[in-house]
Amino acid sequence: MNEEKPKILIVDDENFYIDLLLDLLKDDYKTVVAKDGEQALRRAASDTPPDLILLDVLMPGMDGHEVCRRLKMESSTQHIPIIFLTIKSEVKDELRGFELGAEDYITKPMSPPIVKARVRTHLALSQARHQLANQNHTLEQRVRERTEELNRTKDVAIYCMASLAETRHAETGKHILRTQRYIRLLAQKLKEHPRFSHYLDEVTIEMLYKTSPLHDIGKVGVPDRILLKPGELNADEWELMKHHAEFGHDALLRAEMELGTTDFLQLAREIAYTHHERWDGSGYPRGLRGDDIPICGRLMALADVYDALINRRVYKGPFNHEKSVEIIREASGSQFDPDVVEAFLALQSEFKRIAVEFSDD
Repeated sequence: MNEEKPKILIVDDENFYIDLLLDLLKDDYKTVVAKDGEQALRRAASDTPPDLILLDVLMPGMDGHEVCRRLKMESSTQHIPIIFLTIKSEVKDELRGFELGAEDYITKPMSPPIVKARVRTHLALSQARHQLANQNHTLEQRVRERTEELNRTKDVAIYCMASLAETRHAETGKHILRTQRYIRLLAQKLKEHPRFSHYLDEVTIEMLYKTSPLHDIGKVGVPDRILLKPGELNADEWELMKHHAEFGHDALLRAEMELGTTDFLQLAREIAYTHHERWDGSGYPRGLRGDDIPICGRLMALADVYDALINRRVYKGPFNHEKSVEIIREASGSQFDPDVVEAFLALQSEFKRIAVEFSDD
């Protein structure tokens, strides 16, 4: 059918050449004519743009070079192949046309076999480019979909592992959801702070959000008699409990050794290992002090403690939000990095909103 034929725009101000080209191409192609540059631009930008343009260089008013330049500037027409028609055959003229984006030259007076061959060749090349672009787009889309699927699978696996660890000590998966959001809030607040900006870019903040559920994964190695004890732990029990930070670190380190290290696993391991360190050096497992504690551990420490304060645990009842805020304020400079506490105080209403929205009740 005629609609299926490639469309060719012929741009020339001389009827002789227009008639010649129309007679030469009419059986194989749908042809459209423009007799000046302005008309050519309008027809090229129509709802059904041409598949190829035969463009005379020497025209009154806007010449072919200017028409080509304008067509190649517009996203809707820049992909259309252009073959210049010219009585000029000097190298500098051809170079100028190629620099403007033309695909080829046909010299007047035209040889019909050459015109047909050039048109056929450049239409085939254009079609091949379109097919390749479509294939690349499809491949990129499939890669994106596959990457998203893998990321969702990873997120589900992390959530399931963390949830299983939480169930061993009578906490719920909501603890994971809350602490994820707390740590992201803190990180977003501090990312412009001079002490944290070198570390807290958007990629790291997203990884903090996704790795934070693994902060207590090491509790799977702590006996139930300690995890579930309804009351305070004695000295020996407390020493065993403190080992959960090392258990989590070691489990994630083994995963790295078996599967290969990634930024994700390194961050998860660092959070598990350091979220019980204290600003004054009295924490565990290594007694790190001040800026020696990784930033991820400092953020997780506050998020974890706030959540423990406002929720019921086997060893304590819940505190209200105001009391929890006051306890954290008083621990600034001893248990927590003062700048992290300052960020928390600025965000406390958001913390309270998250606590209510993801309440265990």
